[in-house]
Amino acid sequence: MSRRRPHILVALLCTGLWAGAIWLGHSSGHLRFLDRLESALTDVRTLARGVKAPPDLVTIVAIDDTIVKLGGTYPLPRAEIARIVEAIARLEPKVIAIDLLLVDKGPADGDAALAKSLAASPTVLAAAAVFSNILQPSAEDDGPLARLPKADRFLLPLPALADHAEVGIANVTTRQTGTPLSVPMLFRTRDRIELSFPLRVASIAIGQKLTIEPDRLLFGDRPIATASDYALPIAYYGPRRTIRTVSAANLFDGQIDKEAIQGRIVVLGATATGAGDFFPTPFDSLMPGVEIISTAITHLVAGDGVVRDRPVRIVEAVTTILLPVLLVGLLAWRRNAVGLLTVSAVMLAWATANSVAFAHGIWLDAATTMAAAVPPVVLFGTLQLWSDRRSAEHLAVQNKLLEQFQTPGLQQWLTRDPDFLLAPVRQNAAVVFVDLSGFTSLSETLDPDATRGLLKEFHALVDKEVTRCGGMITSFLGDGAMILFGLPEAALDDAARAAQCSIALCVKTERWIEALPPPIGLRIGFKIGAHFGPIVASRLGGRNHQHITATGDTVNVASRLMEVAARHDVRLALSDTLRIAAERTGAQLKTGSLAGPVETQIRGRSGSLTVWLWRSEQPTVDQRTHPDAAE
Repeated sequence: MSRRRPHILVALLCTGLWAGAIWLGHSSGHLRFLDRLESALTDVRTLARGVKAPPDLVTIVAIDDTIVKLGGTYPLPRAEIARIVEAIARLEPKVIAIDLLLVDKGPADGDAALAKSLAASPTVLAAAAVFSNILQPSAEDDGPLARLPKADRFLLPLPALADHAEVGIANVTTRQTGTPLSVPMLFRTRDRIELSFPLRVASIAIGQKLTIEPDRLLFGDRPIATASDYALPIAYYGPRRTIRTVSAANLFDGQIDKEAIQGRIVVLGATATGAGDFFPTPFDSLMPGVEIISTAITHLVAGDGVVRDRPVRIVEAVTTILLPVLLVGLLAWRRNAVGLLTVSAVMLAWATANSVAFAHGIWLDAATTMAAAVPPVVLFGTLQLWSDRRSAEHLAVQNKLLEQFQTPGLQQWLTRDPDFLLAPVRQNAAVVFVDLSGFTSLSETLDPDATRGLLKEFHALVDKEVTRCGGMITSFLGDGAMILFGLPEAALDDAARAAQCSIALCVKTERWIEALPPPIGLRIGFKIGAHFGPIVASRLGGRNHQHITATGDTVNVASRLMEVAARHDVRLALSDTLRIAAERTGAQLKTGSLAGPVETQIRGRSGSLTVWLWRSEQPTVDQRTHPDAAE
């Protein structure tokens, strides 16, 4: 872990710098592609929240296909609009908001009739801002108003009409997706500032003085939930007509109840097919612009809009920077499935919290946080996978190399239990020794490479048979080997497998010697001793180098049995103790190839030992040919 710590610290630092750069870049108006992503994510969160019943404060009087059919033309004549306004005024609304651009002169009598109707009730007329570049913020540094949408000019209603009503700018912000996400509350040109259409209407309806402060708007003492650029975020209630909507045609046939108009905010706007004032929203692909304006008015009056003010932006900034750092830290903490599951759980918790906050009226930017978090997590995760694969490949090479010096079964056991045999263990085991006869004198006359090749063939033969029988070679002793059956743990058939391996080694080694060139094969032989009994298995060696082996009388007896084999001119001396232990498990040894039992003395040991002898069916080479036959 200490070797990885600098790399982890560098990764965390780079992640924090990346996240900070993403936040600053988007906040300063760059990285506009994130706006499109945020719009899509906002649609998802809105749909997840579902349809919401709006506060019943606004009624839309729609200039729809029915009234257009009755009037015979669109746009409706000014006189016809005057009749609609007069009919609304007679029902005593709180304020009439006319979401129609009345900038061009019409017939004089129509304009006069409309001007007269506007005076009958508090009224707000819609105007429009004209931009050379859509809603680009001002580049001038004149305080908090510098971020206001700067228009080239305003399209204002006819003065004859504006003299009888308030005027507000009815533009909405659609950004790149076409879906209005917010409505600017203030607009500016080079020399003036205008209020938005919804803000004018809400100000009259509430009856409180509007105050513009550096970072917020107030109706009296009540703050308006605008973003830092004085834009009002839009939280759609549902599809079209979710806000109460009536046809203007019904004003003249008595089908509109007075309670639908009286004391309410009435917004007059076009919903006719040819009006062209439609926008895509999460709930509806064709939402009339008048309903979007009415949604903004409802937010302002009811105070139920989504919050995206300075505290929310601070939380966004902290989340945008800390979440990626946390995720990368988790990946560094656990480089496995646990780490991935933890990262997934944290991401799911963040997404859930973001959606819950949105459903409760708090709009936390999701796109910026994702842009800050996903690339570092993917990059760091990919680098970890690559590093882990490299480490795995390196370990595989090391393991393969280690297998050449240690039994694979024992290596796997040490991997599972690094403390294996730190304390000596006493148990029963089968011990087999095998040794070549005459090899010392032969090596004096052979080239060193030929000697090495001969030993390599013999060791490979022993290794193959021992592995097949499930034994463990503790060491190759020059031209011999020590073999254990009982490690890394004892088994009931250790003796049976040791006996089978001993006989198989006799057969295979004899065939190998017969296949050697006569000048070599006639000069060497082999002997095998095998015994079963208690041993002490332990690690031997110093601090820097250790090997696993067995000690005890059983090991000594097995080694001395090779002398017994040489003394009786046979290949194998197998103790009767081993034979009994093998047959106790049901194993059937090929006793036809074993001669015995024979009572024999063991050098350095009192008493006699019963052994079985395995003699080759081929004539053995005269021991006088092997000056070191008993080595």
